[in-house]
Amino acid sequence: MKAAISHKGSVFLPPLSPIQALTQLRQRHPGPARLYVAGCSGEPIAIADAFRTVPDLAKDVTFLGIWIPGVNRTDWASLHETARAESIFLSPDLRPSFESRKTAFIPLTYTQAWPWLETTPLDAAIVMVSPPGPDGKVSLGVSADFSGAPLSRSDVTAVALINPAMPSPPDSPRIDLSRFQIVAEAHTPLIEVAPTDLPDTFKQIAVNIAGLVNNRDTLQFGIGNVQQAVLEQLGSHRNLSIHAGMISDAILPLLENDVINRITTGVAIGTRPLYQQVAHDGRIAFRPVSLTHAISTLCAIPQLKAINSILEVDLFGQANAEFIGAKQVSGTGGLVDFLRGAAIAKAGMAITALPSTAHKGSLSRIVARLPADATSIARADMGLVVTEHGIADLRGKSLDARADALIAIADPAFRASLSAEWDRMRKSM
Repeated sequence: MKAAISHKGSVFLPPLSPIQALTQLRQRHPGPARLYVAGCSGEPIAIADAFRTVPDLAKDVTFLGIWIPGVNRTDWASLHETARAESIFLSPDLRPSFESRKTAFIPLTYTQAWPWLETTPLDAAIVMVSPPGPDGKVSLGVSADFSGAPLSRSDVTAVALINPAMPSPPDSPRIDLSRFQIVAEAHTPLIEVAPTDLPDTFKQIAVNIAGLVNNRDTLQFGIGNVQQAVLEQLGSHRNLSIHAGMISDAILPLLENDVINRITTGVAIGTRPLYQQVAHDGRIAFRPVSLTHAISTLCAIPQLKAINSILEVDLFGQANAEFIGAKQVSGTGGLVDFLRGAAIAKAGMAITALPSTAHKGSLSRIVARLPADATSIARADMGLVVTEHGIADLRGKSLDARADALIAIADPAFRASLSAEWDRMRKSM
C-alpha cells in the first residue's frame, strides 16, 4: 500500500494508481471533456497505458497537447472510437487519426500555442511531476515548456502523475502539491532519444555553421541532427550560452569542458546521462515557453544565433519545414519565433540549415518555388541559409541576389537548371 505524502504537518492521501485517478477524473467530468496531456519528456506514458487498459475512460474525450514528432509516439485520438485530439504538430504516429479526421492539426507557433492553452475550453490537465520535496512542492522537472499554461487556470482540474524518475532540477518551476485535485503515482522511465551517427553531409553543414559562432554567443537549436552536429564542432569555443526550447545529450561534453556557461531551456530530451546531469547542474534553468520564446526575451539577448533545420528553400528565400511532398509531417513549432527574435537582437543571426539534396542526391532541396501550402517561413524571416556547399546570406539582398546566393549553395548538379528556372520566373514577374 502506498504511503501518504506529508510535509510540515500536512498530510495528503496516498497517491492513486493511474486508472484510479482517471476514474475519479471522469466522475468529475462525466460527459464530453477536453483534456490537456503534457508532451516532450514529460509525457505521462502510464496515463496512456491506463486509457488502453480501460478504453471507456477515453470515451468522448478530446486530448490536447504539444506532442513532438519522433519523441511522443502516443496517438491519443486512437484510445477510443469517440476520442479526438488537437495538436500543433503532425507526425507519422498521428497520421492514421489525422486521416480519419479524429486528430485536428492546428497551425500555431509556440508563442501562439501558449495563449491557446490559456484560453481554449479545457476541463482538466494531466502533468507528470517529480516527487514532492520537504516544502510540499513538486517540480515540472525536465519538461517545463507548456504545462504552466493550463495549470495557471482556476477552471481546470489538475491531475499530478508523480514519477520518481522525473528529476527535480535546482532551477525548474515548482508547484505546490495542493494545486492538484487528483494525485496519482507511477514509476516509468522517461522518454529517451539517443544521439545518432550523422552522415558526412551534416558534419560539413556543422563546420560551416560553427564558423559563424563566436565566443560569448548565445545559441538556440531546434531538436535533431543539426543541433547534434553543430554542438560537436564547438569544443574549441568558450563562454557560450544556450537559450533554446530543447536541449539534448550533445550538450554534455560542452558542459563537462566548460564551453557552455549557462543554459535556459524549456525541455531536456535525451538519455539517462542527460537527465542525471540536469538533476543537479545549477547552470541549467528550465523555463516556460512564455519566457523562452517571447520576442521581448529574445530580442534582448545580444549575439543570439538561432540555428534551425528546414526541409526545402526556394529561390525567393521561402522555406518549408513541415511538408514532405504533399504530406504534412510536422509543424512550425518555435522556429519562426526564434528566427524573428534573433534577427532583431543586437549582433543576432537567424540561421537555417539543410542538406542540398534528398533521395541519394536525386532531388534538390533548393527548389525554384515552393507550393503555397508548404511555406512555413516567409522570405522576410529568412537570414542565413547553410548547406554542405556553403552559406547564403539573404539579409538585405534583392530578389535576384537572393536567388544567386541560394543557387551557389545548391548541389552543383542542379545549379544550371535552377538558374534557368529563375530566369524564366523572373521574366513573368
